[in-house]
Amino acid sequence: MITRTYKIADKIISINSLYEAVHTLCREYAFDGEADFFVTSTMRDIAFEREKSDREALAEGRKPQDFSDDYLETLALYRKIADNMVESDCILFHGSAIALDGEGYLFTAKSGTGKSTHTALWRRVFGERAVMINDDKPLIRIQNGIATVYGTPWNGKHRLGCNISAPLKAICILTRAQENRIVSIDKRTALPMLVQQTHRPADVQKTAKTLQLIDSLANSVSLYRLGCNMNITAAQAAYEAMK
Repeated sequence: MITRTYKIADKIISINSLYEAVHTLCREYAFDGEADFFVTSTMRDIAFEREKSDREALAEGRKPQDFSDDYLETLALYRKIADNMVESDCILFHGSAIALDGEGYLFTAKSGTGKSTHTALWRRVFGERAVMINDDKPLIRIQNGIATVYGTPWNGKHRLGCNISAPLKAICILTRAQENRIVSIDKRTALPMLVQQTHRPADVQKTAKTLQLIDSLANSVSLYRLGCNMNITAAQAAYEAMK
């Protein structure tokens, strides 16, 4: 086993792996300290990730991809990290998170809708004021009515993100539209997508706490739906509404 320690979302984690890939992925989060918890992978975990990937591909009418064992191990270990993080009021969320002037904005949608494309527009419009936190799988901690979004090593195929955190101001659900239009939505409207986009552990008690945290998240941030055409004006329209 290969064992190294990292600090992710303010928790010190010892990762024990079969392959080096996860440590290459996490190198910017390396930390020397006593671990709050540890995660370990096995070949059974890798097989589970392969079966899950194949099952999802077939369900979506896609041909399953032949992922390497070391890549699948990175997913298995992040799943275990996310399961442990729930105990620290922290959830794994599928979305693209960006900070503008130190405040976090998180865009989520079904795969292929254009989350990454939209945050790329923000970087074009706002330049150095806009910093990518995580383009795929950020962590969000919700405590005392305040949500904080964290960068993680698992930041998408384009590797967009960094080891920072920001108070999360708003979550925006993206849809495709011919004209840009953003509206405020209530918690009841947003919750189905928030639940869908949040990692839910297999453990029943942890899933119950995850659902409580999603409810707290919806109470802690502003919620919006944006129909956008991916024109650069969409970024300005979204920011003006959410700021």
